[in-house]
Amino acid sequence: MKQRLLAIIGLFTLVNVYAGDWRGYVEFEGSAFFENPAFAEQSNSDLSIAAQPEYLQEWNNGNDIFTFTPFYRIDQRDNNRTHGDLRELSWIHAADDWELLAGVGKVFWGVTEAVHLVDIVNQTDLVESLDGEEKLGQPMIDLSLIRDWGVVDLFVLPWFRERTFPSEDGRPRFAIPIDTHDPIYESSAEQHHVDFAARWSNSIGEWDIGLSYFYGTSREPRFVILPSAIDPVDGTVSEATPLYEIINQISIDLQAIYGSWLWKLEAYNRGGQGDRFAAAAGGFEYTFVGVHESAIDVGVIAEYLYDGRDDEIGSIVVTPGTPFSTSPFQNDLVLGTRLTFNDMQSTELLAVAIIDLEGNGQTFSLEASRRIGNDWVLALEGNAFSHISDDTSLASFKKDSNIRLMMTRYF
Repeated sequence: MKQRLLAIIGLFTLVNVYAGDWRGYVEFEGSAFFENPAFAEQSNSDLSIAAQPEYLQEWNNGNDIFTFTPFYRIDQRDNNRTHGDLRELSWIHAADDWELLAGVGKVFWGVTEAVHLVDIVNQTDLVESLDGEEKLGQPMIDLSLIRDWGVVDLFVLPWFRERTFPSEDGRPRFAIPIDTHDPIYESSAEQHHVDFAARWSNSIGEWDIGLSYFYGTSREPRFVILPSAIDPVDGTVSEATPLYEIINQISIDLQAIYGSWLWKLEAYNRGGQGDRFAAAAGGFEYTFVGVHESAIDVGVIAEYLYDGRDDEIGSIVVTPGTPFSTSPFQNDLVLGTRLTFNDMQSTELLAVAIIDLEGNGQTFSLEASRRIGNDWVLALEGNAFSHISDDTSLASFKKDSNIRLMMTRYF
C-alpha cells in the first residue's frame, strides 16, 4: 500500500510540472447503523475522507488527451477501506474514424437501474459501495473503430485487478471473512493472464444496442471454503477464499425511448464457472413531466432480475472445497421512483425496493443529493434489509440497515 501511494504521489508531482487542467473532489463521509452489529469487531458508526483529483492535458488540437486520476480514502474503522487506487492514467488519440486508448482506464457498459450485469471490464471496488457502482482502474488498450454501421471496441486487458472486500472491522461485511491475501486462480498466469473483450454498439431509430464478448479472468469471483479454514472441534469457518476462474461471456444491452417511456434490458450467457448459466435484468422507467404544473418530474421504475445460479449457501460448510457464488438476485422484482426537482440546486431523489419473489426478503435503498452553492454537494444514502432469509447471501447484512451522509467539495 505504501509503495502504491508513493507511486501515485510521484506521478502527481510529475504531471504538475506541465500546464493542464485540474479538477476533482474531496469527500467527507459519515455513516450510522440502526441496530447493534452482528459481529464484535464492528461498530455502530464510521467516518472517512476521500479525495479524487483529476489532471487533464490536451494537445494536437484536442486529438490527444492525457488523463491522470488518483484516488485515496482514509477510513476510521475498516483497514481495507483505507486504500488508494489509480482510477485513470491514460493517453487517448482520436482520428477521423478510429480512437485509441492506452494505459489505465474506466469503461462502463449497462443501462438498468438495480444491477449492471454486462459491465465486466473494470473490477468492482466493493469497499467503496456494496451496490457495485464504484470500479477500480483497469490497465487496457482499447481500439475504437467508428463506422456508419456502428462502433466496434477491441480491448486487450493485460493485468487483472482483484476485487476489494471489507475487513472484519468493516460494516457491512460478509459473515465469513474473505481471504484477500491468497486468492486462487484457475490460470497459472494468475494476475498476468491477458484478457480480451469486444463490443459493437449502435443507435437504430429509438434503440441503443450493445453486443459484447469477454474472455478472461472473471471479475466476479466464486468462493471456496478450504479444509484448513474449518475448525476440527466446533466446525466454525475462519475465512473464505476468492476463486478467480477463466470465463467466456456474451452479452446484450438495449435501451429505447418512446415518449415518456424508457425501456431497458441487460442479459448475458456465461461459461466457465460450473454449468453455463444466464442472467438478465429488464424493465422500464416512465416519467411524469411537470407534476401538478410544477417543475418536478416523477419517474416510476419497474425491473425484473433473473440469475440462473442458486442463492442457497447453507451447505457450503458441509462441502468444503466446493465453489459457491454470492449472487443475491435470482428471481426479484425492482420497484422505485425518481424525483427530479429541476431547481437551481439540482435536487434529486431515488428510492428503490428489491423484493425477492421467492419470499427471501426485501432490500430498500434511498439516494438523495442537492448542490449547495457552486462547489458543494450534500448527498444522503440509506439502505435497509427486511425479512432476509438465513440461507441466502444477503443474510450477512440483516442487521446492517444504515444511513450515510456525504459532503463533497468539487474543484
